[in-house]
Amino acid sequence: MLQIFNISKSFGGIKALNNVSLEIEKGKITALIGPNGAGKTTLFNVINGSLKPDNGTINLNKLNITGLEPHELFAMGVLRTFQISQEFESLTVLDNLMMVPADQLGESILNSWIKPKEIEIQEKKILRKAKEVIKFLNLEKLSSEYAGNLSGGQKKLLELGRTMMVNPQIVLLDEVGAGVNKTLLKKIGDTIIRLNKEFNYTFVMIEHDLDFIARLCSPIVVMAEGSILEIGDIDQIRKNNKVIEVYLGKGN
Repeated sequence: MLQIFNISKSFGGIKALNNVSLEIEKGKITALIGPNGAGKTTLFNVINGSLKPDNGTINLNKLNITGLEPHELFAMGVLRTFQISQEFESLTVLDNLMMVPADQLGESILNSWIKPKEIEIQEKKILRKAKEVIKFLNLEKLSSEYAGNLSGGQKKLLELGRTMMVNPQIVLLDEVGAGVNKTLLKKIGDTIIRLNKEFNYTFVMIEHDLDFIARLCSPIVVMAEGSILEIGDIDQIRKNNKVIEVYLGKGN
């Protein structure tokens, strides 16, 4: 469980987050919606350590993780994807996955001299895991393709695959549906549901496509002007007059 208590963050005197408190339940797919400027991305950046909060506390499974660096949180299983994919364009799909696990022995020149057997064992384990991920995602035909040649939707699938290469406690998905055609969006949605049901992945999604959200997410958290406006299921959200006024009513 991720617990957020009274988190605030200001930029130039303007509060992007205003005493936000929220619990993300383990094993759920939670949506985070709201108009532009609501504070959604700032909240993601604070959770994953890219920004330090002005005040407040963030706990992961009752452990205080407030202010930790992104690489420290990554090692603890707090993973973040981005609206614009962050793949290594000049590496293959397979190599992109194999790059993910931290502290690989082969990264050290000294280890290549004194621990060649251990490196070989570790690399075989990582390769086996990467192939399992590719099979899970039905990307076998693209295994040797350079990541830079993938479509937008395929890159989003690859990002999901990268989260599978470690042991995620929580995955922050930033507009996973942005720029993705409907066919691949359905496949991405199916993949998220499978990861949630089969591996108990916990997801938090920033997303604008309400039909996509309705299919995957419960609860739905609505933000406006740096604060939590409403939390509920899709029916509650669609019937809430305040939500309609600040979000749905603006055509988003």
